[in-house]
Amino acid sequence: MSEQARNVDVVRRYLRTFVTKDLAELRAVVDEDVQIYGSGAGVRGRHFVEGAVTSPGLTVLDQEIVEIFAAEDRVVVSLAQTYRRDATGATAVQSTCKMYRLAGGRIVQFWGEQDLFGLLRGLGMLPDGPIEF
Repeated sequence: MSEQARNVDVVRRYLRTFVTKDLAELRAVVDEDVQIYGSGAGVRGRHFVEGAVTSPGLTVLDQEIVEIFAAEDRVVVSLAQTYRRDATGATAVQSTCKMYRLAGGRIVQFWGEQDLFGLLRGLGMLPDGPIEF
């Protein structure tokens, strides 16, 4: 198996932890000091990812990888995740695009954006009408 194929497998395993909530698997594929960039900010530490995986009140029901592409030590993924707001049972799909850098079989950096506005609106947490600024 090539390094690129192994890297794709690691990213797939990581993404699946959002459905399974398997923190042991998460720790196996994400470096403890992972660097995370998105929404104009950067943080460091696997505990941020663990918090996202175990978010109370929000469950990932399904995940569809739309496209996945590997080049050298990077993997880029476009995906759609179906979430359920546990308090109401409402579901919505959130699209996201992420890029991961891997070293030694683990994710050490990632960058990405997701449609948080669309997710919150779909779950009934924001009004359907236009937002005034």
